[in-house]
Amino acid sequence: MKYGVNRQILLITAGAVWIIAGANILRIGIMTWLNTSQDWMFKIGEATVVFLLFFVLVFRRLYYKHTQRIEQKKERRNCPFSFFDVKSWITMIFMISLGITIRSFHLLPDTFISVFYTGLSIALILTGVLFIRYWWIRRKTLAR
Repeated sequence: MKYGVNRQILLITAGAVWIIAGANILRIGIMTWLNTSQDWMFKIGEATVVFLLFFVLVFRRLYYKHTQRIEQKKERRNCPFSFFDVKSWITMIFMISLGITIRSFHLLPDTFISVFYTGLSIALILTGVLFIRYWWIRRKTLAR
């Protein structure tokens, strides 16, 4: 590719995308959290369970998969969108569409949305931080 980005930029971009997505989901989660009257301690416990499930079972594995794939790229210039593979892009588009549909048609109660989105968002943000951390630790070896 004539115009592209190096592996360092792919890692930084991946981190930024995960953090931005997480921040947007967190905003929605907090807005719905403040509009519900359920017990806060119970909601914090539920959000923690959602966080642990998504981070441990899904996002941490994706982090390892994508960092390994990015690090193994041989080209000096890569497509800026190649921090994800095609399957991950399709999954992300599906998840975003599903979230918009659920909220638009009020298919789930706000009490569920607040807890689920808050836990999910923290897992997304932490995964983004891991990408940035990986880049920071490996920045000298990735420059080669």
